Amino acid sequence: MKLVAYVLGIALIVIAAFYLLLPADQLPSFFPGYETGLARIRMKHGLASGALGVVLLAVGWWLGRR
Repeated sequence: MKLVAYVLGIALIVIAAFYLLLPADQLPSFFPGYETGLARIRMKHGLASGALGVVLLAVGWWLGRR
């Protein structure tokens, strides 16, 4: 369970970086928030996935202490 939380947390932080660094029309087409011709970043998607990634890393750390 600890390993799953760490892997998902790291994956979500990487996805958050995609959302925060790439405009919506340059995101992979399977990402929610992809929109052709839209040149702004998806700030809410990036912050949400980053926050969830940090929470999952904290959960993995907490499970490792038990």
